[in-house]
Amino acid sequence: MAPQPEAAPAPVRGDGPALLREISSRLPQVKLLTEPVDRESYRRDETAYLPTGLPLAVALPDTTEQVAELVRLCARFDVPVVPRGAGTGLSGGAAGIEGALTIAFTRMNRVLEIDHENLLVVTQPGVVNADLKKAVAAEGLFYAPDPASYETCTIGGNLGTNAGGLCCVKYGVTRDAVLGLEVVMADGTVLRLGGRNVKDVAGYGLIPLLVGSQGTLALVTEATLRLRAAPPPRATLLAFFPSLEAAGEAVAGITRAGIVPVTLELMDQTTIRAVDDVHRLGLDRDAAATLLVESDLPGTAAVAEVDAAEAACRVAGAGLVVRAQDATEADWLREGRRLAYRALEAQGVARMEDVGVPRSRIPELLQAIEQIAARHRIRVGTFGHAGDGNLHPTFVLGRDEPDDVAAARLHAARAELFEAALQLGGTVTGEHGIGAVRPDWLVRQRGEPAVAVMRAIKQALDPQGILNPGRVLA
Repeated sequence: MAPQPEAAPAPVRGDGPALLREISSRLPQVKLLTEPVDRESYRRDETAYLPTGLPLAVALPDTTEQVAELVRLCARFDVPVVPRGAGTGLSGGAAGIEGALTIAFTRMNRVLEIDHENLLVVTQPGVVNADLKKAVAAEGLFYAPDPASYETCTIGGNLGTNAGGLCCVKYGVTRDAVLGLEVVMADGTVLRLGGRNVKDVAGYGLIPLLVGSQGTLALVTEATLRLRAAPPPRATLLAFFPSLEAAGEAVAGITRAGIVPVTLELMDQTTIRAVDDVHRLGLDRDAAATLLVESDLPGTAAVAEVDAAEAACRVAGAGLVVRAQDATEADWLREGRRLAYRALEAQGVARMEDVGVPRSRIPELLQAIEQIAARHRIRVGTFGHAGDGNLHPTFVLGRDEPDDVAAARLHAARAELFEAALQLGGTVTGEHGIGAVRPDWLVRQRGEPAVAVMRAIKQALDPQGILNPGRVLA
């Protein structure tokens, strides 16, 4: 299956040439990429199949003041703005818009303060998640949000999508770690929201509104994030199951037992074999599914928690159960799960989806995924955050399959997947965001009245519609 051809670009909006002249005049210190070859590298995020546009230019500011002035100038010349972190997003939220200015936060990459007394860190948005983790770990502290792409994704991107990750079941998503934000609004106004307080209910909750809005309401230029004392090394087990349903029942059993592991991740057989092909971890390739379960409780409490999880897995029908003997072995097992998508990409053209259901209904979702794949004759590898009901069915097609045939099958399978998730009381996106991929399904999930309220908020905060137009709200 070859890459999808580009759709005809939307009409270019605003006075781009005048904007570039003004930026060069007023902000000569801001690096501005205008050559086609440079702009081309900012056309896409990880959703390579989406039609995209070529940015008018790419600005790389160093300060909040520069971001604010860039936004003011874009408003003046009616040129849309696309905020961008590392471009690792999976919903098209940072992909290029024809004739728009992409503001890349690559240079705003400093950890500004680590506050031990208040257990928080102040950071710029261009800091890579893994680098932030290392910086606070050196001080004996722990930043919990843990996307699978943590080694490359940035804090700004995590805030934009309200990213999840492998620790969500215990520590929550990115929004749960945010104490304060500095943001630039659509007219260039700079706001500071929240701060260092653990509790603060003054006024409307703007921080939860902005986190996950994918740059459609404001641009984040600084974040104050919650830290925790560094937990002890994890106790880790891998349980293998004869069927997907058995693995789903184990998840439900672990939940019913009141066990809250730090990690509870699932991989199906297709994913197990793809990971083992690439990384040679010695996984049970005949198993239909595996669960990765980890505890970061202190001492014997971790052993007890993993013992209880193993018991639930055995009741559900687990066969082989492997426990990591040391931190290195645990890292191998965890890394295999992190690299699941890349391993599936090696098998063909992979398209990852992102659905969630109540945890008790994971067995039903897994059954639905199998049925959809069989009905449309599409190979699917399913993995994800079973502990919070968020799975990533990944459709894998042959590289030589005709584009029109593949696109039609994918579209139909994807629609059935989303419908199945909604019928089970779930969501069409657990952590990747609506972006440019799912705006039609937002109405289906939330209902027109709720989306009308969202549109009213967007209109109030961005009346010109210059902030990442066409994302989240079609």
